[in-house]
Amino acid sequence: MTVQQLINGLQSGSIYALVALGYSMVYGIISLLNFAHGDIIMVGSYISWFALTSLMPFVPLPVAVLLAILLSVAGCAVLGVTVEFAAYRPLRKSPRISLLITAIGVSYLLQNTAQQIKFIGASAKMVPYPKISPVNVGGLTVSGVAILCMGVTALCMIVLSFLVRRTKSGKAMRAVSEDAEAALLMGINVNRTISFTFAIGSALAGIGSILYCFAYTQASPFMGAMLGLKAFVAAVLGGIGSIPGAMVGGLLIGVVEALVSAAKLSTWKEGVVFAILIAVLLVKPSGMMGKPVKEKV
Repeated sequence: MTVQQLINGLQSGSIYALVALGYSMVYGIISLLNFAHGDIIMVGSYISWFALTSLMPFVPLPVAVLLAILLSVAGCAVLGVTVEFAAYRPLRKSPRISLLITAIGVSYLLQNTAQQIKFIGASAKMVPYPKISPVNVGGLTVSGVAILCMGVTALCMIVLSFLVRRTKSGKAMRAVSEDAEAALLMGINVNRTISFTFAIGSALAGIGSILYCFAYTQASPFMGAMLGLKAFVAAVLGGIGSIPGAMVGGLLIGVVEALVSAAKLSTWKEGVVFAILIAVLLVKPSGMMGKPVKEKV
């Protein structure tokens, strides 16, 4: 039972890790806590639901699933870039609190817009992704969804690490993160680099929405709120701005939740998660893998 709970924790922790990667990328480049990030997952889930229910009567199931995945990831990436261009870019030189308030406003805008769309409404929708058969490993039955979540998350972290460290776009992202004005003087298109960062982070949210729908098979207007907050805690725990830190933080939060549930204290899961956030901010605000930032005053 304990091993099964740990596997369940790694499954949910993998989803938190994917969302935390998006938080860390955006914060690392423009120091913005994008609290609308969780609601981009909600949008991706509804894109999956709409695509699957529309396509399944006309095309084979594998084709419908593939198209739904591609549309979800692309739709989330486009939404992320649009939000950055329309809401965050005009306030880039404003006080940081203005960006934070705007992010919260965008979050509520996405939630309420989803409810006002007639064919969506406030009720949850079942997302008909196919079920994945469990796998027997050494006499232990492991959920196929758990294997999918862990594998996809690990692959995303490897690809993202390669992108940031080895590609020209990744070098531009790191340069803008260090000093945007100096990067501009060196010929780097800062606006394009920031938009690219939002596109990648939002695409990760789209992948997270697909894994969530495979695991929990439903979409609702408020599904991204708590998911986004837990991913934020994971990013802070691992060290916000650190890609490996986001991965480790997400997995740890998932495992902690599973152990709390195993102790028959499932109603305390959210409380324990936010207690971890408070403890990290008090003891080591830079997180496990983050670097302390010194600022001249």
